[in-house]
Amino acid sequence: MSQDVHPDEQETEDDAERAPFRRYLTRAGAERLHRELVHLLNEERPKVTAEVSAAAAQGDRSENAEYIYGKKRLREIDRRLRFLQKRLDTATIVTPAEQTDRSRVFFGATVSLEDEDGGRSTYQIVGSDEIDASGGRISVESPMGRALLRKAVGDSVEVRRPRGDIELTVVDIRYE
Repeated sequence: MSQDVHPDEQETEDDAERAPFRRYLTRAGAERLHRELVHLLNEERPKVTAEVSAAAAQGDRSENAEYIYGKKRLREIDRRLRFLQKRLDTATIVTPAEQTDRSRVFFGATVSLEDEDGGRSTYQIVGSDEIDASGGRISVESPMGRALLRKAVGDSVEVRRPRGDIELTVVDIRYE
């Protein structure tokens, strides 16, 4: 698990409150964020706190690289903890399997698509905190995610992307 600060964490609390849309998370995504929060809180933060205490005991803190780095790392962990807690507290958790209208694409759907050349791809529509393009999870806020919303099997969508526009046809919709 990467412990680096994620770029999307630069969002301030004011930005989150002003957001014009509701944040959704799948149940699996919420569980992943919760596991990360628990790991940081119960394992990572106590370990770094102990390292900072040991470095502080060495004396002059102004030139103590371990102390300076440890304090910086603690700030990063605390910032990530606040971010995760806020996300989990304010998100609407969606269980895709409970979707009643399974004939159209909604949040949490796993959608199989066919492109103009007959190539097939499958994506799950998830929240912005869950995206993993290599794992087939795309944001509901992405151009493709927005284009697919409310589409049914057989519908075609045109998606603008950096390599040029592409037309995709919905061939299957599943809620798992």
